[in-house]
Amino acid sequence: MLSTAVLTAALAAAPAYAAVAQSPTQQSSTYTGKSNSTLPKSPVVAGKSFDRFISIVLENTDYATSPSSPVFQNLSSQGVLMNGYYGVTHPSEPNYLAMATGSFFGMHGDAFYAFPQNVSTVADLLEAKNISWALGVSQENMPYDGFTGFNYTEKNYISGTGNYTYYVRKHNPTILADSVAGNPERALRHRNFNDFAADIQADALPQWMFITPNLVNDGHDTTIDFQSQWLEYFLYPLLADERFNNNRTLILLTYDENETYEENNQVYTIALGKGIPKELVGTTDNTYYTHYSSLSTVEANWGLGSLGRGDTNKTLANVYSWVANATGYQNNGLTNSSSNLPLTNLTGIFPGFANDEMWTPILAPNMSAIGAGGGPVFAGNGTNMQLTSWDQPINWTARGEPNPAHTDPGFDYSSGSLVIKPSASSSSSAAGPSATGSVGQGGNSQGGNQNGNAQGSNVQAKSGAVSVVVPFAGALAAVAGVVALL
Repeated sequence: MLSTAVLTAALAAAPAYAAVAQSPTQQSSTYTGKSNSTLPKSPVVAGKSFDRFISIVLENTDYATSPSSPVFQNLSSQGVLMNGYYGVTHPSEPNYLAMATGSFFGMHGDAFYAFPQNVSTVADLLEAKNISWALGVSQENMPYDGFTGFNYTEKNYISGTGNYTYYVRKHNPTILADSVAGNPERALRHRNFNDFAADIQADALPQWMFITPNLVNDGHDTTIDFQSQWLEYFLYPLLADERFNNNRTLILLTYDENETYEENNQVYTIALGKGIPKELVGTTDNTYYTHYSSLSTVEANWGLGSLGRGDTNKTLANVYSWVANATGYQNNGLTNSSSNLPLTNLTGIFPGFANDEMWTPILAPNMSAIGAGGGPVFAGNGTNMQLTSWDQPINWTARGEPNPAHTDPGFDYSSGSLVIKPSASSSSSAAGPSATGSVGQGGNSQGGNQNGNAQGSNVQAKSGAVSVVVPFAGALAAVAGVVALL
């Protein structure tokens, strides 16, 4: 427990909030990244409950902390408090990945990861129905469209002296997938906040958006009060702006994970927007949801296909209740007070492509799964449909070899078009306006192929000792959690 003196010193050292512009719809000279153009306007594809879905993701805050803020109290009164919402694991990066791909592939760190072409994402599902999308409309402090670097450091605009790392790749989920990052049309839809200002002024915001504030505004490096001040600056005026929030807009304000790993990863989540049925405004929804629910809800709303992963898991992917009602989808009946909720705070125990100690190739999605949208399962290019299991996970750490998941494919868009550069293997940061993609810890230039298979290694060999992190309820509960998440 912190002493009063230590706590006082920590609070005194916390940065004071500073707005980057007069409003979020104006360009800011604070950002390195400038806007050169707007997104093209696209025909609106009508959904059954909403026509635009916007996710805003904040960082690492326990459920009980958020309601201490008057801002969160106010926002809750304007929407639906979803008090049964949970992250799917720890730490941050796997939760972001899960929101875009329907899986975290065993990830239990925040290193540089790149996923091969056969990993499909929400972009595949949206494009199949011609629904416009963008992520960089959300990536605050990203230096240029399509940036693939591990992080980005620029002048500290709060203190006015020194530099600060504001942007991190781990909070930009679809750029982790080579099927997106290696496709210029898709990669350049990862845009920054100056692009956002240009797009909203042109009334050209897309139908699916993922908004990520920088590391101080999202609360990662600051406090709930700092988050709240950013929301007052950014979200409050946008809720009143028809170009952002019209009567067919659904806004999800959530967190990636909670702060206390011993608790079961409940995250404070509010559904906002004029697309919320009026009779639900100011109410609480006790339905059990996880980050996979944002995928299943979008799939149900537009009648999309699925990814055949966590988005089709009947336990973990309940559709938002009012959207389920509008689409005829039947949820599983679990609520926040159910006694048999899965443990979603487990980390390090799941095998997968992103687990250095329990590595497997990318396994095929469940092609027989029926998602909330009723459409077919989308399988990425090069998917081996016969590769549905892997009996002997590989421990790259024990072998002293790098996990192919840490390979930087070298996609670079600093010129405005795709250039493939030699993969970096040691740098973990990027700085300055000319920065290109760079790799964090574990980087390696000799990694896997487009199917997620290991090259140059005997994949038949037995794996070494497995590292298991079970911070809650012991081994028996861990087994239950594994079963629920598979």
